[in-house]
Amino acid sequence: MNHAAQFDMSTAPAQDAKESSPAPLTPVMVGVGFLVLTLSYMVNAMDRQVFPPLLPNIRQEYGFSLEQGGLLATNFTLGMALAGLPAGYLLDRFRRKNVLLVSIVIYSLGTMLTPLASGFADMTAYRVLSGFGEGMQSAAIFAAIGAYFAHRRSLAFGIIGVGYSLGVFVSPPIGVRLMNAHGTWHTPFYLFGTAGLLIAAIAVFAVKTGLTERSVDKAVSTGTYDHMPASAYNRNTLALAVRSVVSGVAIYGFIGLYPTFLITSLHFEPAQAALAMSFLGFGGMLALLGGWLGDRVDQRTMLIVSLLGCCVISACIYQLQGGVGWQCLLAFFMGVFGLGFLYPNTNSAMQRAVRPEQIGRASGLFVTSYYGTAAFSGLIFAALVDSFGWRQAGLLQVTLLPLAGVAALAFVRTSQFNDAVR
Repeated sequence: MNHAAQFDMSTAPAQDAKESSPAPLTPVMVGVGFLVLTLSYMVNAMDRQVFPPLLPNIRQEYGFSLEQGGLLATNFTLGMALAGLPAGYLLDRFRRKNVLLVSIVIYSLGTMLTPLASGFADMTAYRVLSGFGEGMQSAAIFAAIGAYFAHRRSLAFGIIGVGYSLGVFVSPPIGVRLMNAHGTWHTPFYLFGTAGLLIAAIAVFAVKTGLTERSVDKAVSTGTYDHMPASAYNRNTLALAVRSVVSGVAIYGFIGLYPTFLITSLHFEPAQAALAMSFLGFGGMLALLGGWLGDRVDQRTMLIVSLLGCCVISACIYQLQGGVGWQCLLAFFMGVFGLGFLYPNTNSAMQRAVRPEQIGRASGLFVTSYYGTAAFSGLIFAALVDSFGWRQAGLLQVTLLPLAGVAALAFVRTSQFNDAVR
């Protein structure tokens, strides 16, 4: 196969690219390509989550305040939000594989530049750059996989979510151990950035365009979509976007400062805080179950139950607190609901809420809505901590705020999804 043709950045419409896709792939080719995409998303997660457990050391070296540290822990999501809508536009017009490869290179370079920062301003820029690449990759992966596995979209997203959660699981302990072994927090950033560039090189050959460029129209059904709104920005997608905004602020505010909470408030050792963060990723591995359920039950109901689950777990984390074992257990269940159930099902529901040709825009809208306000979630949480303490801050941002997402979901009508029986 001519690999130069696979990396053609022509301006031909994406649909034309899909129509000229190569012959059908063998199961082995699909499996290998899907595995590489999942591994690339695992590295994405490792790049994101290596920062929070190292934040106390980073703050000490640079003299950052808690507010500055909180902003740095989550402001990469600003880059993701900025990438969302442009990525959706590109995905509807260019090859998804090309967008994917470029995005991996961008976030890997941003990760490797982070230790080179001289202060708050340029570290912020590097974190946002990394997030921009991660946002492009998220939109590209979910648009490609959502098209190829249209009939089992949530399950496919759940498998990708397992890869992400595995990255969340291994990144904190690896990061802390590398920091302790080398005497500097710089080493994990260089290692994870290099891993991303390696994955991009592998993907050039291992991920075939037949996997990434499939036409959704052919994958879904021969039915009509007259029951659906004509616009990609309709009642369902906007309600799901509001829910995504709420989750982004609550979940990322929690993730960004959870290790700091454990170290400064509960007096955990850095290794213990990293262990609790790992259990968050361990719980997220149930995304396989969450995706499987999302293809079989009403997704609106499932999202509501998952949000309420996050509220209950958050109340236990910040109000009951407890020792290492207790926090690991609670972090596991926060991962189950927040990463394993909410993330893949909101993403797949957003794609089901639009017509097949609008899947790129749906993927971009999800990335922008989920990560937009999440960029400032750490700063908001830190400000609440300074004003009210950890208990009240956790109650306001992570326990009560998700209820607004529950209210938004009341406006979702699954009967207007593109997989509704007609």
